[in-house]
Amino acid sequence: MNHFLQQLVFDNRIKDYLWAAGIILFAVILNKIISRYLAGLLCKLFKRNWKAFDQQKFIDLFIHPLGIFLVWTISFIVLYKLNFPKAWNIIIYKYSLQSIFHAIGTAIEIAVFIWLLLRIIDFIANVLERKANYTADQSDNQLIIFFKDFFKVVLSIVGLLLIVRFAFNYNISTVLTGLSIVGAAIALSLRESLENLIASFVIFFDKPFTTGDLVKVQNITGNVERIGLRSTRIRTEQKSYVTVPNKQMVDSILDNLSLRSQRKNDLWLHLNLQTPSEKIKQLLTTVKNYLSKIEDLQSWNVLVEDINQQAIILHLECFTLPIEMAQFLSLKQSINLFALETLEEMDIKIAGAMAPAPPLPERA
Repeated sequence: MNHFLQQLVFDNRIKDYLWAAGIILFAVILNKIISRYLAGLLCKLFKRNWKAFDQQKFIDLFIHPLGIFLVWTISFIVLYKLNFPKAWNIIIYKYSLQSIFHAIGTAIEIAVFIWLLLRIIDFIANVLERKANYTADQSDNQLIIFFKDFFKVVLSIVGLLLIVRFAFNYNISTVLTGLSIVGAAIALSLRESLENLIASFVIFFDKPFTTGDLVKVQNITGNVERIGLRSTRIRTEQKSYVTVPNKQMVDSILDNLSLRSQRKNDLWLHLNLQTPSEKIKQLLTTVKNYLSKIEDLQSWNVLVEDINQQAIILHLECFTLPIEMAQFLSLKQSINLFALETLEEMDIKIAGAMAPAPPLPERA
């Protein structure tokens, strides 16, 4: 039996193959057990410091990539200890088959490790989002999403450079020099995208608006639903979904309607020039008394704004707190209807209203 185990097959003893297969099989079988055990230890560690820690979310994001990383790492180390068969070491395009297999294995190892780190970033972002949900400021949530995407892009680029360096044995400085030249050319062609990226940083740090704000930019009015690396998504009043480049959000005159301290309602009454001054004074007094009884109004003003050749113009100006739009429209309607009913009761005509036609003469 010992003689059989010592026999060489493809430059390795059968005993070495059995040990390698056993270790890999053991790693595959105990994959979930080992990864869950490590995850359990990390859960206990994180729970002490993070009150918003979600154990199930951590297991879902961390267990699978951690298991794959452990199995592949063990397999890679075990297979690396075996001798590569000389009969297989052929040359393909100036590269030996052994170096090709080693490069592929190293690239997979780095890729799985980067994948594990990306999942960790997702989990940390999830924890921070849960903590940010306890605050009223929604900008924290969007900032977390922004930097999560940003760091994942940076980490992916770093992973690619590591694969180039350790898997394919290229000098990174040479690669970076080449990339800088190519990057300059790409930057010129993608200038607008880079401007939008820079504008996204301006939005997050200057905070002219945050997620959930009602904004008006150019001819678009709506609620900000998401601020990305390149553009801002707005849900308009017509419930359409508009994507606006971040550069336009920064460079254009933007009106953040959510930050206004008051809502304003204007009502212009164009009265007939034949209206007696006593009726106008009575109308002003009646409207003022009505407005003084409305609790939602912070301030108001009623006055004769102008007198011209067409009409006597009365201006009703009312200011409320930044109440909900539905409540504001209801209040506006109440004021308009009261003004209309008062004009009817006092028999005051609107300028331009047609006078009633004279009665037709009776036929003999």
